[in-house]
Amino acid sequence: MWRRHPLLLIALLLGFGFLYLPIISLVVYSFNESRLVTVWGGFSTHWYGELLNNRPLLNAAWLSIKIAALNATLAVVLGTLAAIALVRFGKQRGHKSLGVMVTAPLVIPEIVIGLSLLLLFVTLEDLIGWPAGRGQLTILLAHVTFSMAYVTVIVQSRLKHMDRSLEDAALDLGARPLTVFFTITLPLITPALIAGWLLAFTLSMDDLVVASFVSGPGATTLPMVIYSSVRLGVNPQINALATIMIAIVSIAVLLLGIVTYRREIKKQQARP
Repeated sequence: MWRRHPLLLIALLLGFGFLYLPIISLVVYSFNESRLVTVWGGFSTHWYGELLNNRPLLNAAWLSIKIAALNATLAVVLGTLAAIALVRFGKQRGHKSLGVMVTAPLVIPEIVIGLSLLLLFVTLEDLIGWPAGRGQLTILLAHVTFSMAYVTVIVQSRLKHMDRSLEDAALDLGARPLTVFFTITLPLITPALIAGWLLAFTLSMDDLVVASFVSGPGATTLPMVIYSSVRLGVNPQINALATIMIAIVSIAVLLLGIVTYRREIKKQQARP
């Protein structure tokens, strides 16, 4: 096919180059001895050692990981409940309004979400004294607000295409609805829950705009630290941190691919 259509091969190479060459250059220059990220000064792991001593950057990374994990967990719980309400209770009053409110963060610009949540938190603090200031809690609430919308869409799609005959059979045999949910429905939608959790975690780790509005002096996430650092010039420690994150994600994807491949092999061997 490539011999007949060489332009397809060229377009493919250009596309992959556009996507991955900047990442490769970032990894390479993370081992650059020079402070100037565009000038090669020799191979060195100096900046990885400097990264380990950079407490503000490490604290921001740890804060982002904690918020992202809590956000993903809460988003999965709330998004799953919203998806069940939209799919299983479609004839109830307020169904369309709930669908609009849940999915609205998907199309609203982040700057609008951040500003509106900031005004909400300030108003609540004036009225009831909660939340007291802006910090980790307000960032978490803001991230859950838009993350659960993505989880809802993913789980809702899975629920719509799920075969409900197993649930009906279990109910006919006398199982309670809660038992049916935990023993049949939940295992069937587990792939969607995992996908939603990972997506919510990534969105939280990547968020800069919303967090900038709802954070306070005592809560600075990793994207905020990186953005403020890049404005003054790219620090080689940022390259080292990004390389570590790329390595972790690559290892996780590789392990997931190995597990998936082994499961497929077992399924093929189990077939008569």
